Amino acid sequence: VQLQACGGGLVQAGGSLRLSCAASKPVFSNNAMAWFRQAPGKEREFVASISWKSDTYYTDSVKGRFSISRDIRGNMLYLQMDSLALEDTAVYYCAAARKSYSGSRLSDYQYWGQGTQVTVSS
Repeated sequence: VQLQACGGGLVQAGGSLRLSCAASKPVFSNNAMAWFRQAPGKEREFVASISWKSDTYYTDSVKGRFSISRDIRGNMLYLQMDSLALEDTAVYYCAAARKSYSGSRLSDYQYWGQGTQVTVSS
């Protein structure tokens, strides 16, 4: 099973982007999924997650600006990013867990996409 993330790009501060993540097959309808990001010189960090029931969780720095969602068939994951700030610049990774609910640690997720670059300019 593979995850393919896309939708990154260059955007001005205050702008919006929508990231998408496609699974190679619809096996994740009952599994938790998440977005992580890694800025240059920093560790990969949790951004948002969504359970199989579509319960959502966000890191504090993106609450009210980012929105995670998934389609009902479970093979697509999205991250709507609004009011982007310079500190949101990073490579964004989608991830999927074997469990229906999962946490915010990297080790909670077993499947990873290749990452998509988001660059926010002033």
